[in-house]
Amino acid sequence: MSRTTPPRPVDIAAVFPELAPLARTAVRLHPRPGAPTAADSSVGGPLLWPVDEPWPTCPEHTGPWLTGYTPDDLREERRILTEGWARPRTPGTDFLTPDERAFVDGLGYTGKRLPADGPVPLLPVLQLYARDVPSLPRPPRTDLLQVLWCSFEHGEDCIPGVRLRWRGAGTVGAVRDAVPPPVVSEGGALPEPCLLHPEPVVEYPAPHELEEDLRERIHSWEEGRPYDYQGDLAVAPGWKLGGWGNWSFCDPWPMLCEECGSTMGPFLTLDSSEWDGGTGSWCPLEEPLPAERPLYPESHEPTRISIGRGYTMQVYLCPESFDHPHLQVMQ
Repeated sequence: MSRTTPPRPVDIAAVFPELAPLARTAVRLHPRPGAPTAADSSVGGPLLWPVDEPWPTCPEHTGPWLTGYTPDDLREERRILTEGWARPRTPGTDFLTPDERAFVDGLGYTGKRLPADGPVPLLPVLQLYARDVPSLPRPPRTDLLQVLWCSFEHGEDCIPGVRLRWRGAGTVGAVRDAVPPPVVSEGGALPEPCLLHPEPVVEYPAPHELEEDLRERIHSWEEGRPYDYQGDLAVAPGWKLGGWGNWSFCDPWPMLCEECGSTMGPFLTLDSSEWDGGTGSWCPLEEPLPAERPLYPESHEPTRISIGRGYTMQVYLCPESFDHPHLQVMQ
């Protein structure tokens, strides 16, 4: 099923014409739980990875011991909670059976110390075919982007370390299975398999990136209205390609390429949620009404990914070369 973002509450570029030349097209990916194959664009699905190409690992996180969870345990926990919330029950009683409760409580909050033999294999996070997203930036003779990450903390933001891989899908013969990591840092780092429903939308800069005079005029215009520029009119939430950066709890800083000094642009956003969880204006028209949505998992969090405390991770690319290292930022 396709996903359709409702029209914005107002055409903000008509109200503030200075915004019109700043408009950018982003592609909301709209991941939703499914059973993707290596031939599909997906979140958390199998990758079209050649059988003769080694599976990538993280050189920064190796054995013999790491603290976390096994992917199988995390998936079993999700299954138990999904089935438990769906059962009818008497108010005041546990929604889990004693065995289920023992399993969930046994996982704990910090995980377990588990053996890891050598560098930790990376987790498949995203696969995008250019046939599904024609605007996908890519090197010549490639039509497939694959994103993997190490679930353990990297960089000053302490977020998963991302690896990007472009390839020509037609050059891949036999496909290998993913190498599951022996340990994942936390449940919010393990993507739920999802199919994608790409949709282009128009975005405008976050308030932090506007000139001060324009920002103040927009702020005054917002007063008394049931919507606001930042949350409803500027930057779309959710997993998306391109558009504007979701600067929120801090001021923007220059995203400069470490190789050549060029100003880098937003390439990919990985979000903890697809909309604000209520009747948010970015909730697609095809989604069920709030009263009909499941209590667990919540429909605005289909990938089960959580960045920090429910934030976003943005990946920036250099405009000069795909070979230059990308940058990551949490917002």
